[in-house]
Parts: sequence; structure tokens; C-alpha cells
Amino acid sequence: MQKTASGPPVAEAVEFSGHRRGSPGYRGVLVGLAAAGMATFAQLYSVQGLLPQLAGDFGVSAATAALSVSAATLGLAVAVIPWSAAADRFGRLPVMRTAIIAAVILGLLVPLATDFSVLLALRFAEGAALGGIPAVALAYLSEEVSPAHAAVAAGTYVSGTTVGGLAGRILAAPLGEYSNWRIGVAAVSLLAAVAAVVFMLSAPKQRGYVPQRRADGGASLAARLAGNLRSGRQLVLYAQAFLLMGGFVAVYNYLGFRLELAPFNLPQSLASSLFLAYLAGTWSSRIAGRAAGRVPGGRRTVLLAGTGVMAAGLALTLLQSLPAVIIGLVVFTGGFFGAHAVASGWVPVMAAGGRAQASSLYNLAYYAGSSLLGWLAGFFFQGAGWPGLAGFVLVLLAAAAGLAATLPGLRQQGNTGTGRRLEP
Repeated sequence: MQKTASGPPVAEAVEFSGHRRGSPGYRGVLVGLAAAGMATFAQLYSVQGLLPQLAGDFGVSAATAALSVSAATLGLAVAVIPWSAAADRFGRLPVMRTAIIAAVILGLLVPLATDFSVLLALRFAEGAALGGIPAVALAYLSEEVSPAHAAVAAGTYVSGTTVGGLAGRILAAPLGEYSNWRIGVAAVSLLAAVAAVVFMLSAPKQRGYVPQRRADGGASLAARLAGNLRSGRQLVLYAQAFLLMGGFVAVYNYLGFRLELAPFNLPQSLASSLFLAYLAGTWSSRIAGRAAGRVPGGRRTVLLAGTGVMAAGLALTLLQSLPAVIIGLVVFTGGFFGAHAVASGWVPVMAAGGRAQASSLYNLAYYAGSSLLGWLAGFFFQGAGWPGLAGFVLVLLAAAAGLAATLPGLRQQGNTGTGRRLEP
């Protein structure tokens, strides 16, 4: 306590150092961001299991129908940087609330599309709105959670994204098969609306960040982006997003084609059930977050381990045995989400400034890898079958591991930008 010159004692200001594990604020951050991640990725991939119905309803080819997925991911990719700039100016939580409300409204409009071009426009806008969550969530988390628990919290957020990605696929597809694609998409949008309400009610008011104004001396958007792009460590983390996500999407894009061929001869309905392997990511992302604060080398060790687990799982999928392929896919998926949880949570921690922009650049690399490498892998599959594709992905994993090995492994080295030092 201290006295003022002419008044009663007043409490000294206490610097906010983040919600600690077990506190109501910490639980609110975790529940809120998990719900936001679920809403985002359920909507983003809701039409993926409905592409045959879309093609039939609108009279378009399968490749054209697939643009309904690409439109949303493209919208997300181009919107993450504008959303991050808005978060710096208006605050993290207000921007995420605006984004998730807009996304739910647009998602509910998608089933009403009567023309395919209208559907694509709505999906692009939906993806752009959804971009406000991944663009800002990890910056918000790194500022609101105690440094000692930031990695675990990031893993919880990634768990929410895996549940959402799985829910969007396995809820919409059966409903679409037994009714029509509009019912399937509407059901996912309603699920996302419930998750959005949970986020709105759970996420605590931001205390670790004060919105910037240019008049207050805040750096320009270009300066914040450039600052992160000049950081060799950040570029390595962006490379992890590009390479690992590219390899991950390549496997999921083409494994179904392989399983329809001999010696497996699985019908499409059974092949699509392999999306349940996503559940391994829900578990591994949280385990990776905990391990990052305990093992020697911290995040770097866990990132390298996750990449190695991906390689081991991919090797199992080369066997001509369905149980081996399933086990391999589960292992591969668990390794990916463990590595992704660590890398994505490390980005805002490593940033000296412009944390929202740092996370946005990570997301740009993430979806660029998905689009480019996921497509490029198809040429290896067509030319050399599954061994050719697996070899391509193994090269990506080796490149990612080689770059990750250059990252610091010492404790107490990341700067949160709020005066707190934490382990990378």
C-alpha cells in the first residue's frame, strides 16, 4: 500500500503475469479457445465429405465441386493478416468475437445457395471470417496465460481444432447421404453456433494486451510483418507449418484412393471413416504441450519427436496390410498434431513484437503447404503409386526436421513481448 499526497492509501498496481493453471481465468481461456477452434474447423471442412452430393446437385465435375473446400481455405489464408492487424488495433477478444459471429451467420447461409457460384462466394466469405480465429487465438493465449503453462494451453486449442475438423466431416457426410448436402452443412453450422456461444461465455476479458493506435507510436502493419520475416527462427517455424501440413494433407488426400484399390478394395464409405484417426491428434496435441515444458531441449525436442513419429507412421502405411495402414495413419496423425501444437504455440512466444502477425504468417504458410504440396503429391502418387507419395512426404519431413534442429533448445529464451521471458 502507498499513500497519495492528499488522500487515503491506494493499492499498488500489480503487473498481470498471466492466468495460472487451475485458476478460473486459465480454465476460461482453455474452454473458450477449444470451442472457437472446434467451431472454426468444423465449418471449414464441412463440405469435404459432401462433394459427390454437391457435384450431383449443381451438375458440376468432382474437381469443380472440390473448389467449395478450396474457396474456404483460400478465404482464410488471405484474411489472416488483415484480421491480425485489426486485433492489434481493436484488441484480441473483440476481433475473435466478431469473426466467429460472422462465420456462423455465413455458414447458415451456405445451405441456401441455389447457384454454384453463389456457393463458392459464400464459402470464400465464410473462410475469410473464420480466419479471425487462427489469426489471433495463439497471440491471445500467449498474452493471457502464464508462461509456465502456455505450451499446454496451446495444445488444448489445437485439440479443439482436431475435434472440429473431425466433427465437420463425420457429421455432415452421413446426414448428407441420408437426406441432402444442405441438411449436412446446416447441422455443422448449428454445431458451430453452439461452440461459438461457449467461446463467447467462457473466454475471459483480455488483460495482457492493450490495443495499439498509430498515434501512440505503434509500429505499422508492414513493420510488424517485416520484423517477423527478418527473424531466422520465425522463418524456420513457418517452414515447419508449410512442410508438415503439406505432407499431412498429401497423405489424407490420396490414402482413400489407395484403399479403394487391391489388395484393400474398401468402399468409399469405409475409407472415409479413417478420418477418425484425427482423434489421435486430440490426444497428442495436449501431450506434446505438457512434454514441451518438461523434457530436455523443451519445444525443439518435442517438435523433432513429433516429426519422427510422423515418419514412423508413414512407413507403416507402406505395408500391404489394412491393420498396419490404420495403425500407421493413427501414429502419423498423432505425430503431426503434436508437432503442430508445439510449432504454432512457439511462434507468438518467439516473436519479439507483432505476435498476431507472427501467428498469421504461420497460418499463411500452413495453408500454402496444404494447397501446394497437397496438390503436388498427386503427381508422385500417379507416377509411382503409394511408395512414390510416401517418399515425397518423407523428403518433406526430413527437410522440416533438419530446419527444426537449428532452433534453440535452451529454457527461458522466448520473449512474449509483455515483459515476460519464457521457455521456447
